[in-house]
Amino acid sequence: MDGVAVRRGATSLLADVHWAVELDERWVVLGPNGAGKSTLLRLAAAELHPSAGAVHVLGERLGRVNVFELRTRIGLSSANLGLRVPGDETVSDVVVSAGYGVLGRWRERYDETDTGRARYLLAALGVERLADREFRTLSEGERKRTLIARALMTDPELLLLDEPAAGLDLGGREDLVGRLSALALDASAPASVLVTHHVEEIPPGYTHGLLLREGRVVAAGLLDDVLTDENLSTTFGLPLAVQRRRGRYTAWLR
Repeated sequence: MDGVAVRRGATSLLADVHWAVELDERWVVLGPNGAGKSTLLRLAAAELHPSAGAVHVLGERLGRVNVFELRTRIGLSSANLGLRVPGDETVSDVVVSAGYGVLGRWRERYDETDTGRARYLLAALGVERLADREFRTLSEGERKRTLIARALMTDPELLLLDEPAAGLDLGGREDLVGRLSALALDASAPASVLVTHHVEEIPPGYTHGLLLREGRVVAAGLLDDVLTDENLSTTFGLPLAVQRRRGRYTAWLR
């Protein structure tokens, strides 16, 4: 992203954003509600065009590329996507249908390789036992895991995760953070961007951080350089302290 802005009428959602994600990097995007995190991710997912500036995704510039083809190379998991899944869709079909880029299986044909990969990914996320359940019967945590498996189904070049641990209890969060950490540490995994409100949800293995406040970048770079008391305090508008221990971060009010 080069000088990117997103405006809606008189409201500025993002302003003067300069940001680059390389192939082997795992980025976390942090900021308070309304900071522009989800807007940033929608740009990266080729779901939104900037009002100003240039956005290049996987070597293609938005506005000069067929975004429907580009999106097949991107894995996305978000709450908005979950709301669009038909309630009676089985978990395995939610995952396998990513191969056609559709929500709601209809007349597409899938072979054993496709269904086998879907079940492998569900197993990797700890929800293989739910493969034949309807999506509407799942808990919040189970839905999040299913959508992450779907995001990985097409072996994407870029993985985007919008608040994957939101709404989870402590046990569910820690289990998911562990699984996302294993994925981040896999050298063959795609470049990744994870959006969150909480430093406690950053999986070990994530390498870089971007802090946003009111649509502007507060700091960006290597995670340990970015997550300082000063930067976090500026981002959230409170005097905060941050500590790293055993690869995990915690923050508290000073």
